[in-house]
Amino acid sequence: MAAKLQPLADRVLVKPMEKEEMTKSGIYLPDTAREKPQEGEVIAVGPGKMSEDGKRIVMDLKVGDTVLYAKYGGTEIKVDDEELIILRESDILAKKSK
Repeated sequence: MAAKLQPLADRVLVKPMEKEEMTKSGIYLPDTAREKPQEGEVIAVGPGKMSEDGKRIVMDLKVGDTVLYAKYGGTEIKVDDEELIILRESDILAKKSK
């Protein structure tokens, strides 16, 4: 599964949340008409970016966080038939509080 991947530096591995297949009025949407998800769950976090003086900058995210990210940010990958996105921490727009 995705546990095989460990992001490097300030990168985060996110599993996008599925969007609704049906509108509020009951119309089913095909895959081609759906918007790209912008929300997902963090499943792996890199160790953080190195500063110019050689110190590690700690990440603000942790595994299990639900995040909102830039619509066209990151790199989409497929691991064991699972769609995932690798994003830089700067592509994460917000973290949902629990």
